[in-house]
Amino acid sequence: MKVLVAEDNLSSRRALEAHLAHWGYDVVSTSDGGQALEALQAADAPKLALLDWMMPGLDGPEVCRRLRTRPTDEPPYLILVTARGSREDVVTGLESGADDYLTKPVDRGELRARLQAGRRVVELQQSLSARVQDLERALSRVKQLQGLLPICCYCKKIRGGQNYWLQVESYITAHADVQFSHGICPECYAEVMQSPLSPES
Repeated sequence: MKVLVAEDNLSSRRALEAHLAHWGYDVVSTSDGGQALEALQAADAPKLALLDWMMPGLDGPEVCRRLRTRPTDEPPYLILVTARGSREDVVTGLESGADDYLTKPVDRGELRARLQAGRRVVELQQSLSARVQDLERALSRVKQLQGLLPICCYCKKIRGGQNYWLQVESYITAHADVQFSHGICPECYAEVMQSPLSPES
């Protein structure tokens, strides 16, 4: 999975890149908030991001706020990384739109665990989004039969629009996403196909 690392400190960025590459992540790096925002808005944007709080241009919380104003079915999972660890800072960071919060110096084990948690959330969102799209495609192909169907009690034709009477299969084909394959039931086969010839034949 692709992960964005947005960190202006070169040594910190290199350390994060090394950890992520070792764990099998595809790393995309930026050194300021503007680049981070642009990368996270791209067509092939990373779904996980580690955002430093203090960066040139836009800070981490502002990047979060701007991303959360964009409607999307698969929002990125944003983790703020900062030396600011007070309760007020944590609240401010999460209220800006961050999903998680890591304090510096970053513990390697905690970083890996939080990335794994974020990955599970992203994969769940992707699965749900795919299912919603499948459902929308299925619903777009379905025509529903609703209400009362006027049907002749003798020939079983159904009255359609403008008082036309249609065979059942014609009516249902026009109003539902179905196709008919015709056959002969055992009762009809016995009655019609196996009946003796009439004297006139």
